[in-house]
Amino acid sequence: MKWLTLLFTLWITLFAGQATAKSAVSPLTTNDCKTLQQSAVITANNPVNCQRLRRVTFDFIGFDGNGHRGQVTVLDIAAQQTAKLFKTLLKAGFALEQAQSMANYGGDDQRSMAQNNTSAFNGRAITNGKRWSLHAYGAAIDINPVQNPFVDIAKDGAVVVSPTEGARQFLNRLNVRPSKPQRQGMAEDVVDVFALHGYFIWGGDWNYPIDYQHFQLGPRRYVETLAKLSPQQAAELFNNNVNRFKQCWQQHQKLDKSQRRQTCIELILPQLKRK
Repeated sequence: MKWLTLLFTLWITLFAGQATAKSAVSPLTTNDCKTLQQSAVITANNPVNCQRLRRVTFDFIGFDGNGHRGQVTVLDIAAQQTAKLFKTLLKAGFALEQAQSMANYGGDDQRSMAQNNTSAFNGRAITNGKRWSLHAYGAAIDINPVQNPFVDIAKDGAVVVSPTEGARQFLNRLNVRPSKPQRQGMAEDVVDVFALHGYFIWGGDWNYPIDYQHFQLGPRRYVETLAKLSPQQAAELFNNNVNRFKQCWQQHQKLDKSQRRQTCIELILPQLKRK
């Protein structure tokens, strides 16, 4: 079992090193917007319109060890950093199952999760709530939902895991275990990568619900501000915060990764909450 794991890891590393890491950012066409409307992924009431969205197309390594092409749709000002993010994941050999538009699932988050689909924009409400999800702003990404499930905890302590396939295999988040192969696609491996590209909040840090697959640009108020500002003003605000985090990251190289990320998030988070 161990030699198979080592072989798989070696193959991924070699592929990542040789990959061109191509990515592209493009605005959505009129036909793209019609497709999102027809599939109920976006409506006229969505907090951002289709013109504020960008498609990011990128290469990634699948769990089969082969190269694949995927896409996510995000808020315009986060698109370039998102493209760099997926380039970094490819070079690091981080595996994804697939990454398809939510139009392929009619905006049905449960269907998308069940197929282990990495996704971003989806004009829906928050899970078990009425407010807009930050996915409806194109300001959140969910990666490998099976490996990184959403854990809902009721008042009586009952636990519901989505997708259900992740319940028995991935609630234990330890990646190094006796007689067990190292697991691929776990969000803990890339929390720092997401933060360095502007996705400062990880759902795995929450007490309830726990959303291991979920990364977002910041608190709701900050995201709402980015959506209301002009693209130029929003880009300036967003890029300034990304740069401040990166500067902090460089200044605290002697800290271990968890302390380093915590220090830099806590530096910028109060300002994000005031926006």
